[in-house]
Amino acid sequence: MLRWFQPLFALLSSALVTRGHGCPSSCLCPDQHTVDCTGKGLIRLPDPIPLDVRRLLLSNNWIPWIPSDFLVLYSDLVYLDLRNNSLSRLEPGTLSTSSRLVYLDLGSNNLTEIASGTFGESRSLIKLRLGNNPHLSTVGRDAFLGLTSLRELELERNALSGLDVGVLSQLPSLRTLRLEGNPWVCNCHFAKLFSWLTENQHKLPTGLEGMECSLPVVGRQVTLSVLSEDSFRECRGALSLTDYLIVIFSGISVSVVAIMASFFLASTVHCFQRWSKANKTDEEEADD
Repeated sequence: MLRWFQPLFALLSSALVTRGHGCPSSCLCPDQHTVDCTGKGLIRLPDPIPLDVRRLLLSNNWIPWIPSDFLVLYSDLVYLDLRNNSLSRLEPGTLSTSSRLVYLDLGSNNLTEIASGTFGESRSLIKLRLGNNPHLSTVGRDAFLGLTSLRELELERNALSGLDVGVLSQLPSLRTLRLEGNPWVCNCHFAKLFSWLTENQHKLPTGLEGMECSLPVVGRQVTLSVLSEDSFRECRGALSLTDYLIVIFSGISVSVVAIMASFFLASTVHCFQRWSKANKTDEEEADD
């Protein structure tokens, strides 16, 4: 009995130490719930990290990725700083379980895309920093779906030439938005975003004056403040790819229905003719 109990006791003791008092080597733990590994030259996540950590500071390192189950293990995490690392992508579901996370900094990394569903149902997230990712050129339409409490979103100085306005429409609590420093292109795709920015320019710290876009034909950079809705008047009658697909699909559907109707009508007429001919033959035989 004693031999069986000793390994169990050792395991429980280790778990308690890791949960409450373990601090990664070369890092600082100024209080029971904070782990500070800022600028320690890390090439991977430190180990062990106390399971009850609430503030995890990992900025200014060389960390290339974070495991997809990371926030499952650290469910008490409120503040996560991964600024200025080597992150190039986020594994699907990595941030989908961050039920308590309030602050997340992924700025100054090598991210190329924020895919739809990246943040799952992170309803507690208030501030999200994604700026200064020089290769970040794509943000999925549902990338921020579920972030109902998000107030501050930073997407400045990335590689965004366009952004689906639906991405922003899904953020009911948004108060501050940074988009300056991106290579925006003032084409018809940008027209809807321009309308949104005009209506919500009070949410832009630098206003429309702080954002520039290039004109498609001449390539000249202009500030958004010199543009107006009339600048995109040629786009009002333009159809998007989705619109074209709808028109094509509708045309095919109408054609199929017309063919089926014609076949049905022809079959009905043929049947009626045969029926009439049969009745006429019966009548002639009856007369004979």
